[in-house]
Amino acid sequence: MKQWVAKIVEQLDLSFSAKEENESTTAANLSEDRATLLYILDTYNKHLFEIEKHSIRKVREKIDSLSKALLNADPQASEKSLFEVRQFFSSYRIDEYSYFQNSFDDFKRIIWDFADQLGEDAQFEKSKDIELLTHLKQLREAVEANSIDSLRTSSREFINSYMEYQNLKHERREKRMSSVKKNLDTVKKQLVEAHTNLNTDHLTSAFNRKSFDEAIKKQSQLSRMSNANVSLIILDIDHFKKINDTHGHDIGDFVLKECVGLLKEVFNKEGDFVARIGGEEFAVILPNHAASHAIHRAEEAQTRIRKEAFVQCHLSIRFTVSMGIAQLLPNEGPSEWLKRADLALYQSKNSGRNKYTVADGLLKNPKAS
Repeated sequence: MKQWVAKIVEQLDLSFSAKEENESTTAANLSEDRATLLYILDTYNKHLFEIEKHSIRKVREKIDSLSKALLNADPQASEKSLFEVRQFFSSYRIDEYSYFQNSFDDFKRIIWDFADQLGEDAQFEKSKDIELLTHLKQLREAVEANSIDSLRTSSREFINSYMEYQNLKHERREKRMSSVKKNLDTVKKQLVEAHTNLNTDHLTSAFNRKSFDEAIKKQSQLSRMSNANVSLIILDIDHFKKINDTHGHDIGDFVLKECVGLLKEVFNKEGDFVARIGGEEFAVILPNHAASHAIHRAEEAQTRIRKEAFVQCHLSIRFTVSMGIAQLLPNEGPSEWLKRADLALYQSKNSGRNKYTVADGLLKNPKAS
């Protein structure tokens, strides 16, 4: 079972890097219960979205803190970390449930208002139909009575009643349509916001991990069906922790946003997919790209980033990125494809950073820039 625990630690997608620790020692001291909790926290970390009282950044920092504490082998620290995990979930899940419940209540209110309006319209038309039938009956009686005065009076009353009915009906229809349009706009706005929250990273506006997981599966399937090349670039910002420690999280957030902005400028062709999949880790999926083409575009991105000086709060900040590049192989699944790109990224980082490495499998030996 220790192998299973080690695999979980290795696959953690936390903002801090488990690779910085001694993984074998960590896995050996980690119980199955704590490994499972780490897996749950990591899954939450990948699929966070903005809710009231809980910004994604603060929740991610909290999850990272809890995960680090769970990796601590000290019994007293472990007991405290388990208590904090329980506290976190009891608070977060209640607020998460409230968020969904409030959204559902808003939707129910809109539908109820619409049903109310239709009911009122039906009642209004029913009462006006009775009134019109009464005037119509009086008009027929006037015709049968063969009296000019009676016919004139009944005709006037019927015409006035009919015109009033049509005018009121038109006004109510306009009012109802205006209200329906307003409610539909509200629903549409809420659905767009929900879609955005669920599919994009709140800080950088890149696609999030959930979208990336869906996209990499889709591209893998499309490639098998069409035999088209598709390549994946995994990258992260070199020494990002130092930027945060030196200048603070606000500057760190600024660097993340500027990095995504620059990546979107470089990878701007139709079909290019830029996602933030971890704290300072990003992924770019390039459909219809062989490895050689992906290398060319990766070099362009690295050159742009090296040259750029990002100015914020009177600070001029420069940074570099390390990359791993993998072209999807025949009969390769998404997880294996991602794993090869990830291993290539770590080779870039372990051999000096600020470079790219092409993954094993496509070439006999990884090639570092």
